[in-house]
Amino acid sequence: MVNGTTRSWKKGVLWGLFGFLAVGVGLYPSLYLINERNFALLSGKSQALLANVLWNIGFYTHIFFGGIALLIGWLQFSKRLRNKQLSLHRNIGKAYVVFALLSGLASIYIGFYTFGGTVATLGFICLGIIWVLTTVKAYLAVRKKDLLGHQRWMIYSYAACFAAVTLRLWLPLLQMTFDEFDTAYRIVAWLCWVPNIFVAYLITRKLGNTSTTS
Repeated sequence: MVNGTTRSWKKGVLWGLFGFLAVGVGLYPSLYLINERNFALLSGKSQALLANVLWNIGFYTHIFFGGIALLIGWLQFSKRLRNKQLSLHRNIGKAYVVFALLSGLASIYIGFYTFGGTVATLGFICLGIIWVLTTVKAYLAVRKKDLLGHQRWMIYSYAACFAAVTLRLWLPLLQMTFDEFDTAYRIVAWLCWVPNIFVAYLITRKLGNTSTTS
């Protein structure tokens, strides 16, 4: 009984932390609306790039729609929501797919203009491709009524989406370690998502015919 209570408590804490990080980072792009153009990553971009209309469309599409996808996507793993509010679960899922695809495609484009040279460019472009492909696979699976396949692919999709969170956790640590932004950014371009995908793999291996959610 004690072990069961402890496991339940730990699960609740992890679920709460998961939601807190998803919501906190999901809201982060709103800061770009109230700050000057030299805010955060924009401060290192050239004036020519900042004046490029296509790049601006790609950048803001990526951060705002990606933020919304992150903000709502974590709710989809709630067993309680699926069981009690299936229509809401479906509507959130449809919105997530649209926002994830828009943000993911935009991220592939702006990945060519990222800091850190070829290494960082490849890292972020690979992340964008994986996010798009896994989201499409999740959508196609549910259309075929393959619910287990849908759940598996959605775990991978949100693992890619959650790279927005893990990037912000890893980057300060890497900067302190290497004392150089470019080196840290080249590493985080891969570190922000590769472990996430590995964790998703471990989770999906255990799925079977049961849910892994709260």
